[in-house]
Amino acid sequence: MRPFWLEQALAQENIEPCTALQGETRAQVCIVGGGYTGLWSAIMLKEQSPELDVVLIEADICGAGASGRNGGCALSWSAKYFTLERLFGVEEAVRLVKASEQSIYAIGAFCEKYAVDADYRLDGTLYTATNQAQVGSTDGVIAALERQSINSFSKLPVDEVQRRAGSAQHMEGWFSPAAASVQPGKLVRGLRRVALQLGVKIYENTPMTGLEEGTPAVIRTPAGSIRADRVVLAMNAWMARAFPQFERSVAIVSSDMLITEPRPDLLQEIGLTSGVTVLDSRIFVHYYHNTPDGRIMLGKGGNTFAYGGRMLPVFDQPSPYAGLLSKSLEQFFPAFAGVGVEATWNGPSDRSVTGLPFFGQMSSHGNVFYGFGYSGSGVGPCHMGGQILASLVQGLANDWTRSPLVNGPLGYFPPEPIRYLGSLMVRNAIRRKERAEDHGHRPRHLDVRLARFAAAAGKADKG
Repeated sequence: MRPFWLEQALAQENIEPCTALQGETRAQVCIVGGGYTGLWSAIMLKEQSPELDVVLIEADICGAGASGRNGGCALSWSAKYFTLERLFGVEEAVRLVKASEQSIYAIGAFCEKYAVDADYRLDGTLYTATNQAQVGSTDGVIAALERQSINSFSKLPVDEVQRRAGSAQHMEGWFSPAAASVQPGKLVRGLRRVALQLGVKIYENTPMTGLEEGTPAVIRTPAGSIRADRVVLAMNAWMARAFPQFERSVAIVSSDMLITEPRPDLLQEIGLTSGVTVLDSRIFVHYYHNTPDGRIMLGKGGNTFAYGGRMLPVFDQPSPYAGLLSKSLEQFFPAFAGVGVEATWNGPSDRSVTGLPFFGQMSSHGNVFYGFGYSGSGVGPCHMGGQILASLVQGLANDWTRSPLVNGPLGYFPPEPIRYLGSLMVRNAIRRKERAEDHGHRPRHLDVRLARFAAAAGKADKG
């Protein structure tokens, strides 16, 4: 089963997959992974150094992982400012917030330059409160952004929030123009087309079966091998299984989504007529936006946790939380209560301890680079990831290679089974806490304390 976004994108392009690698080949750079991170890295390398011989391999087809099935919310790191400041200091936190906003605009410029029809709409984002307990939860980070003169958010009157969001569920809202919505499958397939156009050699249905360090490194595949001077590992959630040293650096958790049948008439009726992305203030947020063909996509993160970082079969199936998503859809949009659901799906996201991705070099020969841990919010930051990895591969001395983001994992989860059991305990506490708050009740003290373990890394799983 292909998730809705990717299936829609594939139907529109009507081209065959790139052939699988057969035999041995040589490259200056080999990139493993055909999602946003790998494709952005390949494109930036070819744009900056057209003479580079770049090969990319993908276990399935480009976009089959998280890049073709996410929520399509291209967001900045503004809401993560406190985490950035705590980990990296004020100067780097400010730089990263600015850079993350710039990536939103750069994705749009890329789509325009290369005629990539990714349904990119620079219509901003709304961070809202949907119960009384959430009211005011965004005030602190907005004040901090204002102090550093990097605040793009403005508080809107409640009636304006409800009008723009198309729902009376919202009790408060902050709007930033520095955000966009995209059709994720169209974007990743557009990146694939551009990479091929720039001369990147892509082999699909070509999983990496082994990596031998050396100069050159050797990447083994089922029917061949690649000798490469430099290697980029852009496997995201799959890194934790492929390399034991990263097994505790991320927790694999699902984000579940549904999309309705087209009803542009109802969108007009409720007022949800722009591509604005809307997120509430839960720890595992509700997030939604409309589509140009008149649908509503709604998702919620933090549902299925994988033991030991395994890729569970459920990640390639319709969402087991379809009923919960449908109920949320009806609460936000009563007018859509009778509208059919076109599809549901979910997928694995690589949740890091900090909620931020991390990058680094993992070979004693200094030629194997990696980046992952986007924590369910990678549409915009993967563009930054491409800049980081392209800079590392070329040995550049710039703000990206000097950034503490390239120092590898900044924390580790406990070993199994503690991580898995702890994840379920925290998830269930969050559910009880937020259910109580939705009903205007005070949550149990223990649930509040347990929820802080997830809240410390910020909102998760929205794009």
